[in-house]
Amino acid sequence: METIQLIINIIEIILLIYFGTAAIYIFIFALAGLFPYKPKNMAETQTRKFAVLIPGYKEDTVILEVAEEALKQDYPADKFDVVIIADSFQPGTIEKLNRMPLKLIEVSFEISTKSKALNRAMEILGDDYDVALILDADNLMETGFIAKINQAFERGFSVVQGHRVAKNTNTPFAILDAISEEINNHIFRKGHRVLGFSSALIGSGMAFEYGFFKKTMAGVKAIGGFDKELELKLLKDRHKIEYLHDAIILDEKVQKPEVFAKQRKRWLSAQFIYFGRYFFPGLYHLIFKGNIDFFDKVYQMVSPPRILLAGLVAIITFLYGAVLLFVPDNEFTVVSFYHWLMVFLIVTAAFLFSVPAKFYTSQTFAAFLSIPKAFSLMFLSLFRLKGANKKFIHTEHGNTETTTKTDHKL
Repeated sequence: METIQLIINIIEIILLIYFGTAAIYIFIFALAGLFPYKPKNMAETQTRKFAVLIPGYKEDTVILEVAEEALKQDYPADKFDVVIIADSFQPGTIEKLNRMPLKLIEVSFEISTKSKALNRAMEILGDDYDVALILDADNLMETGFIAKINQAFERGFSVVQGHRVAKNTNTPFAILDAISEEINNHIFRKGHRVLGFSSALIGSGMAFEYGFFKKTMAGVKAIGGFDKELELKLLKDRHKIEYLHDAIILDEKVQKPEVFAKQRKRWLSAQFIYFGRYFFPGLYHLIFKGNIDFFDKVYQMVSPPRILLAGLVAIITFLYGAVLLFVPDNEFTVVSFYHWLMVFLIVTAAFLFSVPAKFYTSQTFAAFLSIPKAFSLMFLSLFRLKGANKKFIHTEHGNTETTTKTDHKL
């Protein structure tokens, strides 16, 4: 009996340390994100030439609008090319794209991935560019987006992440996805830059020095989560990633539970894969080379995703509260309800700091009723990750309910 109690007590302490550390981590960066971060503009000496790379897999529904909007940038027309990388598009879509003033590259792979599409496109394009700007096939840039990215490069950065926000908030899951995106923007991008750390990459709305990106991407073989592999490689080599909070790019948020589950399964799989691959190199680079940025990213691979952190901490706190209520003289546990209550309050405060004021609405409150379902889908995904990193998981866009634009204007 004593052995069983000892094992339970050890598990209790491990869980408290694991979730408590994760709570304190997001709280620190969420608090930092409340402070302004707006780097000073420099006098521009170079109008860089951009390759706006837009890979898409069966994205016939949204690609035409995205291409049309991308061509409207307030930037010299001879200094940027919109490049559509078309994988498995319909002939009618290809015909319409060919009539636009853009570059169309058709690709086909036995197993389609974003990294393969980008690498193939850059092979065909050559090297006549200064910056590679990566979009998803559903992304819409504000008209001054490229100009703001160019200004960041003027300040000496070779990697820049824009501020991706929701294009639509038309279903409860779209609202939750939009809030999740802004929480991550606040903590892992703005908050990190305020404290001098690198911004996290998102996978789109990000720009790189072209030659550097082409060379780096040649070594990226990821099927899913290519941006995570790319980010880890960059930070390992000490490349600082800038974040532009005022450079807005609209991104379609998932609208249905099944799409949410599919997307999160892909993300969780990538997180586990890169944790296993980079944890010990991260420790080595921290201890022997002082690379805090790289270790910080590796830690993010082991910390729980935000919705799981909030959900599991709430459940554990409730269980310990029930024990305190019904078994007040309990001596079996070494961790108390008050320990978990503190962790719960820290997590709650971090989230409250991170959610933009515009989301404090009755519509959001209604969407919160879907949080248990979102938590359940993500929790169950933990047990369904086998093989997820070995096949391409496609997130469909623009083919569900009518999109409702946010208050951001293009």
